Amino acid sequence: MARRRRRRPWYRRRAYRLARTAVLTVSLVVFCFRCNHAAPGAGTAAPGAAETSEVRAAGTRSGAGGEGTDARPGTGGTPTPTPTEPPTGPTVPAPTPSSVTSTTGQATAPATTLTTLASPPPPPPLTPSPPPATPTPKATKKRPHGPRTLPRSRATRLVIPYISVDAPLMDLHLDNQRRLPAPPEDEPNLVGWYADGPSPGEQGTAVAVGHLDTNTGPAVFGGLGELKRGKRIEIRRADGRTAVYSVDAIKTYEKDKFPNRAVYGTRARPELRLITCGGTYNRRTGYTGNVVVYAHLTATREAKKGAGRR
Repeated sequence: MARRRRRRPWYRRRAYRLARTAVLTVSLVVFCFRCNHAAPGAGTAAPGAAETSEVRAAGTRSGAGGEGTDARPGTGGTPTPTPTEPPTGPTVPAPTPSSVTSTTGQATAPATTLTTLASPPPPPPLTPSPPPATPTPKATKKRPHGPRTLPRSRATRLVIPYISVDAPLMDLHLDNQRRLPAPPEDEPNLVGWYADGPSPGEQGTAVAVGHLDTNTGPAVFGGLGELKRGKRIEIRRADGRTAVYSVDAIKTYEKDKFPNRAVYGTRARPELRLITCGGTYNRRTGYTGNVVVYAHLTATREAKKGAGRR
């Protein structure tokens, strides 16, 4: 006689297990979806309270720095006071390496690195682009008001009305030791112009030297130290033009501390240097220093009509 097969209970049937698995899977997916979307909402439910707590946390992060201070990196450990009131608008991290943003969109950097914005800022490339174009034409328009530079021409005469100097100029060149010599001592009223440098009125620094005195008495630059700021110096040229300079300063230097770059260096405008002896006089070694007159070009005069050029 065949044995009768026993029927399985309903909770052990295959259909029930499949249905139960499907229900659990759907419930788990819905639960995870709600949790992911509930996190941003929880972070923005009370923005004032969250921002206040972040400000307080940033203020006490330094521990021994004291309440309401934060020792930020890059400041040498100097405490920086933090604001005592929460920001009133949306906060965004400032463009510094120490700013950190969490997954909820709130800045976790110290409160001192946050910038409050009342409205979205305009695109940065649109605002700074117009200003750079405007200074260029203005600068070019102002150039004609200054004295125009002159082409190269040999210097022939030096005139300084304030100290009654009216002396001829001779060409000078560097000696074997790369030094600029003085004019001959037997011609105390002669001034030397450094012919290998810029000529008077030309772009750069023109240099002229002369004696302070000789064995017979004062020389051409005996009163050079009496010049004052703003006094006029004129240098006439071989082409008939005249370069007019205005005195900026008169300085005395010891020979071992002579500033070569400041005296002989290239300048953006036409300038002039007048050099003579100065300091204390010693019978064996001569003068201990030099007197230097600094001047810049203020005007140029054209040659008179009918005057011949040398």
